[in-house]
Amino acid sequence: MSEHTDDTAAAPEVEPAALRPSLEAVLMVADQPLDAPTLATAVGHPVEDVVAALQLLAEEYAEQGRGFELRHVAGGWRYYTRPEHAAVVERFVLEGQQARLTQAALETLAVVAYQQPISRARVSAIRGVNVDGVMRTLITRGLVEEAGRDQETGANLYRTTGYFLERIGVTALEDLPEIAPYLPDMDDLEEELAAMAAPFAVPEPPPAPEHTPDTAPDTAPDIGSTHPKDMTT
Repeated sequence: MSEHTDDTAAAPEVEPAALRPSLEAVLMVADQPLDAPTLATAVGHPVEDVVAALQLLAEEYAEQGRGFELRHVAGGWRYYTRPEHAAVVERFVLEGQQARLTQAALETLAVVAYQQPISRARVSAIRGVNVDGVMRTLITRGLVEEAGRDQETGANLYRTTGYFLERIGVTALEDLPEIAPYLPDMDDLEEELAAMAAPFAVPEPPPAPEHTPDTAPDTAPDIGSTHPKDMTT
């Protein structure tokens, strides 16, 4: 008779006293319901022990009147806030979404909107500052999302979302206002740049004097007849 092997045997088994805290830790970082076999593999315990521990946790939370509960839904276990606290949670979430964006966030959002898809490094180069924190805020608000990778650099690219269009009241990116009217005219820009560069301009050297022809005779005069030795009385 072959010996039965359990898939959970390969996983490091936690101490029985730490079984429930371990399940809590795993469920806390999960972003979707986890079934009992998956949790059993994570903690290294048989499935039936894991199910019993989960049921005890759910009962314990209910008895203590915690603000959250452990439910078994969609074939898995996951934490949920209790319905009686829904109003508080809703107010917190809505206020966070309606908070005004900072000037830095608005400028970064404008760069993404008009240059998308664009990498964080490119946005930072355009704005002249690091935008990692601002980009995380825009992603959390649902205004910006990932749009693949740059084929040359491998950097993540970003674009605006449908929620962004909804918030500013347009149906497509083509409806965004032209950015050119908000830029200075080229003539004004050239004059401004010239004025800024004037204090640092290197003065031109003075022009070289024009060449004047030599007025001296080409040959010295013949003074042999006036030499003192040749003079006679």
